[in-house]
Amino acid sequence: MKKMVLSILVRNTFGVLSRVAGLFARRGYNIDSLTVSETEDNGFSRMTIVVSGEDEVLEQIRNQLSKLVDVREITVLKDGESVCRELILCKVAVGMESRQQVIAVADVFRAKIVDVSNDSMMIELTGNQAKLDAFIGLLEGFEIKELVRTGITGLTRGRADMLAGELD
Repeated sequence: MKKMVLSILVRNTFGVLSRVAGLFARRGYNIDSLTVSETEDNGFSRMTIVVSGEDEVLEQIRNQLSKLVDVREITVLKDGESVCRELILCKVAVGMESRQQVIAVADVFRAKIVDVSNDSMMIELTGNQAKLDAFIGLLEGFEIKELVRTGITGLTRGRADMLAGELD
């Protein structure tokens, strides 16, 4: 099974997220990760969708998405040709004896401590999935109270392929 990261420029219209997600639901495809936000032009939003499947299924997903009226452009974000990142917020239970150990792990990954209380610390970390997975792995000896990941978002390197200002 292969993984594909799609960056999709869509018109920022009412229900566009529902229509895109509905396409996946109707066809029985799973979405591994989905992020959506307005672009520099508030008339457009960018969706980053991570999907897994065989080559034929991945091609069918692209073809079906391109048929949606609100979809303006689809780009596959390939390793080496794009920058993909994810954000994680992680609340870890800490006592006086473990606080410095958690700070040391955070420092190794250049993570930020964004909240501290008597019995917990919240850590913010941005990076690729492998970095975030490694960070979580090093925290296995500690009690993770809460954890949230944003999902992948990304852009192609160099000159932008998706220029909303040039679209009609």
